[in-house]
Amino acid sequence: MSGLIDRLAPLHARKRGGLLPLLHAVQEEIGFVPDAAVPLIAEALNISRAEVHGVVTFYHDFRRTPAGRHVVKLCRAESCQARGGAAIEKAMQRRLGVAMGATRGDGAVSLEPVYCLGLCAIGPNALVDGRPVARIDAGAIERIAAGVGA
Repeated sequence: MSGLIDRLAPLHARKRGGLLPLLHAVQEEIGFVPDAAVPLIAEALNISRAEVHGVVTFYHDFRRTPAGRHVVKLCRAESCQARGGAAIEKAMQRRLGVAMGATRGDGAVSLEPVYCLGLCAIGPNALVDGRPVARIDAGAIERIAAGVGA
């Protein structure tokens, strides 16, 4: 872990606001920001561990554990909720076999909340492995589940 931080930190340490780009770089490199990286990042940027931890835990895009092989991000914004998002969420959790905000035990799929995909007129929506899926209904849930091997 320290080798990764030693390699990435100099690219961001001299920049104002280098913490976010460094955290993104770590996550891009290994898929998440492990707790063991927090003190190393803090030392490299000469900031407190609390500051690094606070940023990692505040922003939804940073992972503290590895994601599943497939990631389903389900929109929870008001427009999608008004179009049946809560029922879709329950059905998706049942069909994928994973709770919202978790990764299934076999590591196949993670189900995560996202707060607006900007597709409000055609919701409820999701991102499945980075691809938008609109107008989610029972059929779409089945197609998503088949696509992620659930």
